[in-house]
Amino acid sequence: MNETRERGASAVLLPLFFFAGLGFGLEWLFWRVTPGFRQKTIATSLDTVEERLRAAGRRVLFGLGVLLSFAAGSIGAFLLLDWPPLLQQTVLSYLLVFLAVRLTLVAGRFLLAPGAERFRLMPMATISARFWFVWSAVLVGWFSFGHFTYQLLPSLGVGREAVNLIAIGFGLILLCLALFALWRCPTFDGAERVSHRHPVGTVLVSLYLLANWLVAFSEVAAAFYIGIVLLILPIAIICVRLSVDHILRPAGAELAQASAPSLAGAALERGLRALLLIGGAYLVASLLGVDLAMLTTGDTMVTRLLRGILNAFIILLLADFAWRVASAWIDRKLIETTNEGPSQGEEAKRRARLRTLLPILRNVVFVVLFVMGGLMALSGLGVEIGPLIAGAGIVGLAVGFGAQTLVKDVISGMFFLVDDAFRVGEYIESGSIKGTVESFSLRSMKIRHHRGALHTIHFGSLDKITNYSRDWAIDKITVSVTYDTDLDAVKKIVREIGKQLEADEELASSIMETLKMQGVEQFGDFAIQIRMKIMTQPGEQAVIRRRAYALIKKAFDANGIKFAFPTVTVAGGGDMGAAVAQKGLELVKPPVPPAQAEPAA
Repeated sequence: MNETRERGASAVLLPLFFFAGLGFGLEWLFWRVTPGFRQKTIATSLDTVEERLRAAGRRVLFGLGVLLSFAAGSIGAFLLLDWPPLLQQTVLSYLLVFLAVRLTLVAGRFLLAPGAERFRLMPMATISARFWFVWSAVLVGWFSFGHFTYQLLPSLGVGREAVNLIAIGFGLILLCLALFALWRCPTFDGAERVSHRHPVGTVLVSLYLLANWLVAFSEVAAAFYIGIVLLILPIAIICVRLSVDHILRPAGAELAQASAPSLAGAALERGLRALLLIGGAYLVASLLGVDLAMLTTGDTMVTRLLRGILNAFIILLLADFAWRVASAWIDRKLIETTNEGPSQGEEAKRRARLRTLLPILRNVVFVVLFVMGGLMALSGLGVEIGPLIAGAGIVGLAVGFGAQTLVKDVISGMFFLVDDAFRVGEYIESGSIKGTVESFSLRSMKIRHHRGALHTIHFGSLDKITNYSRDWAIDKITVSVTYDTDLDAVKKIVREIGKQLEADEELASSIMETLKMQGVEQFGDFAIQIRMKIMTQPGEQAVIRRRAYALIKKAFDANGIKFAFPTVTVAGGGDMGAAVAQKGLELVKPPVPPAQAEPAA
């Protein structure tokens, strides 16, 4: 009022009108010169991930353009004009409030898109998007208004007790608004039915808000603001994760790989998460009054401790980022190798080898990042890691002597993999155990028997390995025919059967050399044994053999070729039968006792 009386009402009101007019005028001008950009953005297709990312980038640029055009006009007017001191401070404070609200609305239009569901990044219903679009602006606006008013009141001569009382009142209203928004936000049972039931998390967040407001009575403003940061930070991290997953969701032909983690998604989500955590740590440090510039130059115990904590925090974030990206890349490669592809050739071999080595590579990467990240974090905290490394070497040596079997298993497994002795999905035999290789670890492998049993075998116990799944397999077929069989006719029939097998669409891709007759294997007691052979892809010989047996039986029957089998001939009748019968009677006739001698005269 004193400044108004001293300078006149026009000296105060005209700068305000010029200030607002220039800001809104530049914003209106930006809208007038960008209709083509808006129409092109609206017409953008969103079928693929690249198109969605391009549309999101265009919408971010447009929202920032609107905000910056108003900020440039208003701040330009603010700097050009000669303001009264108190009015200048007041206008600057509430200009920042207005910009905070506008920035919240821009972020809301970008993430929630209440009027354009197809551009929405957050996966939620339209009614929820509209609700949080409005209430996020309300909460941010009231918080900013209370914060800058709290800082402005002492300059206007308001006493400390009154300022604290007003701050508590602002906090109470903010608490009521937050609780109202929290309990009135739409939740859903199923797809679109609005429910009034709230999860336990709503109650816990409400209690946290109430406790944080009570902290304001301690007259420690930093504690209240830190509580707000600690509440918003996890919410922002969750929103970033959901938005990244939604915008990078597969579509169309990509749905077949929907379970494959996205490398870009992992990098983007973890990168934004790291930025949010670093920004939150910076805000908390600023609220605690920590001078970040002193952390790099100070040599007190407190500065060394804070510098070490900051270094360890950044190292762990980088290690987590590297692990997530590497894990996503390995998982994606594993899913690509298990999808449909060529069943033979160099590509199939490469895919099988990747399925074998990638799980072990993931374990190795995790161990290396865990150990290196932990050691670097301890080093950042000021811990001497030299003795730790030396002690770990001594402990490792002792463990090596005491666990020779474990060391033998690990080293044997490494050399088996280097030699490419077996891969995941191959059928092998070792000793009395045979089956399909399912998975590996650093020490053992799992083999699934064809009847379902799962064997876990340590690498150190493997001696001789027979691999039945490499390159090709030759199957021998032996058929017994009678001695009156025409062998030339059999050879022609076998040749025709081989052509039929090659013409079979289901079996042709698995046949490397079709069925051929090798000749007579041997002359048996009752049959001629004929040997045939066929070369197939590994693991396919049983199916082809069964089909070949069926064709051989059908062709032999059609051409009058008989299969030989052992027989027993029983001859009888005529004199031979009578003789045998008489002989049998003699054999069963009881013996006659000798006659007794007459007594002597």
